[in-house]
Amino acid sequence: MIAAFLRYLWAERNASVHTLRNYRADLLQFLRFLGGERSSAAVFTDWGKIGQDQIRSYLGYLYRRKSSRATVARKLASLRTFYQYLLRQGKTTINPARLVRAPRVVRSLPCFLSVDEAIRLVQSAEDNTPRGLRDRSILELLYGSGIRRSELVGLNLEDLDLDHNQIKVRGKGNKERIIPVGNHAVRALRGYLDQRKKLRSRGRQGEAEPSALFLNRWGQRLSGRSVAQIVLKYMKRSGIARRIGPHGLRHSCATHLLDSGADLRAIQELLGHARLSTTQRYTHLSVDKLMEIYDRTHPKA
Repeated sequence: MIAAFLRYLWAERNASVHTLRNYRADLLQFLRFLGGERSSAAVFTDWGKIGQDQIRSYLGYLYRRKSSRATVARKLASLRTFYQYLLRQGKTTINPARLVRAPRVVRSLPCFLSVDEAIRLVQSAEDNTPRGLRDRSILELLYGSGIRRSELVGLNLEDLDLDHNQIKVRGKGNKERIIPVGNHAVRALRGYLDQRKKLRSRGRQGEAEPSALFLNRWGQRLSGRSVAQIVLKYMKRSGIARRIGPHGLRHSCATHLLDSGADLRAIQELLGHARLSTTQRYTHLSVDKLMEIYDRTHPKA
């Protein structure tokens, strides 16, 4: 049933590979928990016999393993979605996961860089080697266009339209959107593309990916983990003490746009948020900026 469920998510809901991987891991972990509880290693398939008590026991098991509230909430959400699928398939008559209250998750405000820090970070990638030009392009895109790490590593050569300062990205649910690219990023990308073939030529036969935009030293598509390591490398080089990854540059992009007066709907489109409420988190980040303006301009401040 899990395999059929994953096929459904891929075909009907355009779930990304990352999303499918998470669902699979969550459901297999639940199966392993049930197997241990029943002293059996056999795969449990009679989903209709699972009740809310077993799901509560599973959540307790996760807490004992020091899982965070956010992790527990996500795994419960995976079970809820899976049981909704089973209901539609007639494999069960109730969704027991809906009868279990999800843990309350307090969302912390995302970390972000100041404008000066962001500029210093991007400019710290100044090597004119193929890898240095690649890294500069990556930092320019993460901060300049606010794309997700998964969107960045998924870019192909045909997604670039540098003559019109645009790129096509595939976001969550494989939804495509066209986003603008600044002149600094365009220059960085053109410089990298001139040298990219030197990275590609190092790839072993059958392993190189000719269409991938960003390549590693072996000519293969760059991984998300490598992007995180690249950001960390230049954070250290630029002397920024805080530990902010690729998503922090996305947050920085959105916050600086909002501080400069950009419309919230425009930021939503740029970031590819399905709901405006997700974008509205950035309004809280600009309180300090608002207080600064108030103190400087209001006669009663």
